Amino acid sequence: MLIAQISDLHIRPDGQLAYGISETNLLAEHAIHALLRLNPAPDCVLVTGDLTDCGLDEEYEIVSGLLSRLPMPVYAIPGNHDRREPFRRTFRSAGYLPSAGPLNYAVRCGPARIVALDSLVQGESHGALLPETLAFLERALAEAPEAPTLVMLHHPPFETGIGHMDRARLFDGAEELERLVRRNPQVQRVLCGHVHRSIQQLFGGTLCQIAPSVGHQVALDLHADAPSCFILEPPELLLHRLAGNRIVTHTAKIDRAPGPFPFILPDDYPGRRPDAVP
Repeated sequence: MLIAQISDLHIRPDGQLAYGISETNLLAEHAIHALLRLNPAPDCVLVTGDLTDCGLDEEYEIVSGLLSRLPMPVYAIPGNHDRREPFRRTFRSAGYLPSAGPLNYAVRCGPARIVALDSLVQGESHGALLPETLAFLERALAEAPEAPTLVMLHHPPFETGIGHMDRARLFDGAEELERLVRRNPQVQRVLCGHVHRSIQQLFGGTLCQIAPSVGHQVALDLHADAPSCFILEPPELLLHRLAGNRIVTHTAKIDRAPGPFPFILPDDYPGRRPDAVP
């Protein structure tokens, strides 16, 4: 089975650009088209936060319209740019969000289990996992110890070396999260967003993976005092392939590229080497 992950859409009201430059609404449209082009199609799509740029009702209406075009289930969590109650209203009809409190939930996608954690600290850039969220995670993992599981939250629980983003990572609850993951070997991935780059680290005995943004990317500057900047690199998504109890992750470009072209050339191709291999 296949699970697609997109992150950090930063949708703006119609006609507005994120930070005055990034055409996030158009880029999100491209991401939807990329998901619809995938063959085989994903069994579900995960959205790891910052669906909107300012948490405005108008932004959530646009998000809802975009995601409703996907024929497979979509499971989302809030990021620091989102607001919890408008987010809850937007996805209420999907049936997976709790009616009150943190937006934590657990769902099945085929043989896989998705455990979603709310790391939003309203009005702040950094994240935290409340004691009730950590208790929810512990219960959710205990309920299905044999099911291959992906845990998702917006804020990464480790330092990336990008100073201004590390000052806005997950703080409260990061150590307890790692302890719970280590105690539950069915967790195959911890999936995050927030940093707008594809980054991985071993965490609790498994892989913690940050998805790139489907919009603009954070500039790759590993100086501790790096300025807070973004760059218009090609947007990407992650595609997690589950086979048995193992997950392999691919990073896929959003926009089309020339090709595909065959490695095996026809016999009459000029200069063809008969022993050529990919």
